[in-house]
Parts: sequence; structure tokens; C-alpha cells
Amino acid sequence: MEQTYPVRPGGARRYPPDMFGSHLSIAGGMINALLEAEALGLDTVQVFTKNQQQWKAPAIKADDQNAWLGKLRELGWQDRTVSHASYLINLASPDDELWAKSIDLMVVELERCEAFSIPFLVHHPGAYTTSDSEAGLGRIAAAYKELFKRTKGFRVVSCLEDTVGSGSNLGRTFEELADLRGRIIDATGEASRVGFCLDTCHMHAGGYDLSTRAGGEAAIREFDQLCGLANVRVLHINDSVAPAGSKKDRHAHIGEGTIGRSTKLATLQDTGFAAFCQHSAFRDIPKIMETPKGDSDGGTPFDTLNLRRLRKLSESR
Repeated sequence: MEQTYPVRPGGARRYPPDMFGSHLSIAGGMINALLEAEALGLDTVQVFTKNQQQWKAPAIKADDQNAWLGKLRELGWQDRTVSHASYLINLASPDDELWAKSIDLMVVELERCEAFSIPFLVHHPGAYTTSDSEAGLGRIAAAYKELFKRTKGFRVVSCLEDTVGSGSNLGRTFEELADLRGRIIDATGEASRVGFCLDTCHMHAGGYDLSTRAGGEAAIREFDQLCGLANVRVLHINDSVAPAGSKKDRHAHIGEGTIGRSTKLATLQDTGFAAFCQHSAFRDIPKIMETPKGDSDGGTPFDTLNLRRLRKLSESR
């Protein structure tokens, strides 16, 4: 029997679900992010489930939860949505009060993901601030032992995101990410609950030059050797304003930064974006754009323009 797929808005062509999505707002209700994603023709979505700039989270309203879950079922997205944890969280902190608060908030983030059937929670590993990297990695592993104890039986996968490595932020190198996941598994015994989120902008600005396809393919091979591609559960697909190795986290539209270099397909085919979009390991995982919001001078949403560029790359595999 011929396999069929959802119809793209405005067209009759059916397409395989490449799982391209965007980080969208939940203002006015969680369901609004799903509605906007559907209108944009996306395959998935990433959200904050609460105000990410606040330590406290409001109680989940039954109507909000039911509306979200109902729309998830309608779209068939139960296995692919993503949440990003609050930037306030620092599981590597040497400060006991901040560390405890961070664990408490991560528990809340996991509880909210579980309630909304969001399978992946992305978070930055943390910053060791006044201690050192060894101490910071140890604090994160210890935090996870408490986290998984307090959320026993949860299905949500915590995804450690690579960073540009500015200041004392951990998670820039693949070696460090592999070390951290290993420590967490040793502390918790729950390998299935911890994976990775790779961010192309962070990787590039952190020193893995993705401006050529060869560079992208080399980075993927190195990550596979150290961390395992099977453990990548989410991909953040962003261009970078800053050059490779700058350690500056500034996202750009696809093809308008130092990775893509041009929005033309012929140029993008020779960049790291092609390496990621056309690699079989990433086909069936959420690939989330965290590019600037707004509309072009012609009134087209930037998400739509970025999506077109990524889909053309994916479809030319």
C-alpha cells in the first residue's frame, strides 16, 4: 500500500514528515503554539511551558492541558514536541541555594512536560562560576540523581544542549558532553532518560566549523564516535551571526550567517546545513529553528522563509 502523508497548507503534494519546527510562543494558551505551527506548515514545535524568566510556575489549568492534548492527537505529534527549560536553571552552580532552586525548577519543568505529553526537555548543562569544570560536572550529575528520583517513571527525555562555551558554561566540546552523560548515567542508572540536543549555531561558534559540508560531516562523525548519534533526540538548526570559534551565541536566519553564507540552494548544499538536513540519523527527530521572528518586507513570516530553505536541502538528498 502506498504510504501517504499530511497535505501541506495551500498545496496537494504529500510529503514525508522531516520534523522541521520552530520555537513558538504560548501567549494566550499552550494550544496557540500548535495552531501557529500548523498554520506555518511545520512538522513540530518547541515551547516554554511557563514564563522562562520566572522561578515560579502557575498551576496547570485543565482546559489548557486538554486543549493542547486534543490538538496533539489531531496533528499526530505525540512523539515529537519539545520544551526548553528556563535559562534561570544552573545545575552546575557551586552555590547550594541556587543549586537547590535549580533542581526544584527542573522538577517542575519535567512535571509540566509529562502533563502535556512533551517527550523532550532541552536544557543547557550549566555554568560552574566560582568553582571549576570538574566540580561543575559533578554537581550536574548529583542534581540528576535527585531529579530522576523525584520524577521516577517519567517518560520525558532530558536533552543536554551543546553550548558556545562562553565564560564558565559547560557543554562546548563533544568530549565534555560525553563525559557528562556518562556521569549522569552512573549516578542514576537511567540511560534512556538522558540524551542530547545539538545546536548548529552553538557548535559552529563553539569551534566546530560548519561553513562547509566537509566540516559538518566531520563534526557529525566526531560526535558519533564520542557521544553516539542515536543519543541525539533534538536538533536546533540555526545559522550563526558570529564566526566559527567566536564563542558568541547569536542566531541568524538560515543562509544569512557564517554557516550558510548564502540563501541560494547551490551554496547551502556545500555547508554543514546540508550535512545535517540530509543525514539519516536526524531525519526522524525534531529539528527546531530558533531564528529571529517577524516578517520579511514582503510580509512573509521569517519562519516560512527559513523552512523553505531547509526543506529544499532535505528534499535534495
